[in-house]
Amino acid sequence: MLKRQNPSTPEHRRDLAADGGALSMSHNDSRSFFSLSQLVLSAGRIKPSPALKHSKITYFEVEIVDVQSKKQICIVDKVPPASTLLDVKHKFHKACPQWYPSRVGLQLEHNGPFLKDSVSIQSLAVSSIVTLYFTDLGQQVGWTTFFLTEYTGPLLIYLLFYVRLSTIYDQVESRKSFRHPVVHLACFCHCLHYIRHLLETLFVHKFSEGHTPLKNMIKGCAFYWGFTSWIAYYINHPRYTPPSFGHKQVSYAALAFLMCEAGNHFINVALAHQTNSGNRTCFPSPTYNPFTWLFLLVSCPNYTYEVHDFLLLICKGLGLGLVSQ
Repeated sequence: MLKRQNPSTPEHRRDLAADGGALSMSHNDSRSFFSLSQLVLSAGRIKPSPALKHSKITYFEVEIVDVQSKKQICIVDKVPPASTLLDVKHKFHKACPQWYPSRVGLQLEHNGPFLKDSVSIQSLAVSSIVTLYFTDLGQQVGWTTFFLTEYTGPLLIYLLFYVRLSTIYDQVESRKSFRHPVVHLACFCHCLHYIRHLLETLFVHKFSEGHTPLKNMIKGCAFYWGFTSWIAYYINHPRYTPPSFGHKQVSYAALAFLMCEAGNHFINVALAHQTNSGNRTCFPSPTYNPFTWLFLLVSCPNYTYEVHDFLLLICKGLGLGLVSQ
């Protein structure tokens, strides 16, 4: 027969203690898991650790090819994508010092237009190698230098005729002849015209970053300087005769000349402050200033005023009779 185990025996107490410890450990594990789950839920969604991005800069190679011979001149390497065409021209100048940036003309196609300096290389690239065609634009001058040279010449040339140099006029006739007041008035108006041009070149006009060939400056100077010499020679000649219609012709022409000078100045100021709408240039509109009302008829009234300036100067100073024989 089997003996019934007495609950009070040591073996029975040991078994109960073991069962109680197992239950206690199971309860503690449940609490720990519950606490961990609450912590995870309160922390929100677990974000994966960001992967390290290995940024690799792609450089371009720009091949410069002569537009006529189709031969390669040089290769400008390690050109960053954000570089502009002006940056490429500077690097090209380092490789070929005889061609400075303003003298370099670059085209994307053989017969295509010249690219602007502000164009980015990335916008031109189809692959890692960009081929550009090179054209030597010749000697270049800045626009400020262009206009200062063009306007300084007539100012000085007219004064040389006004003082009646012995190399231009006969000194005996220059001493004997009396200068008509219109000669002094014509000198004042002519100097005022070109001094205004010089001041506007320095303080009003906003020129582009480009340049112009030297031959264009020579053509402009030949016109302005030659035209000034022609006018100044006759107005300041010792045998000069006043205008045919006398004082009225001079007075009306001088008043109209000053009005055209004022109109020319106001138009240049308006053009200097014109606004750009996107890629389009918006011409100024007429304002309360009556000198700007010519914008209703023409796009650039400054040339209209300029032409009338010269016509009035000729009308005032030369008239119908030039030099008496």
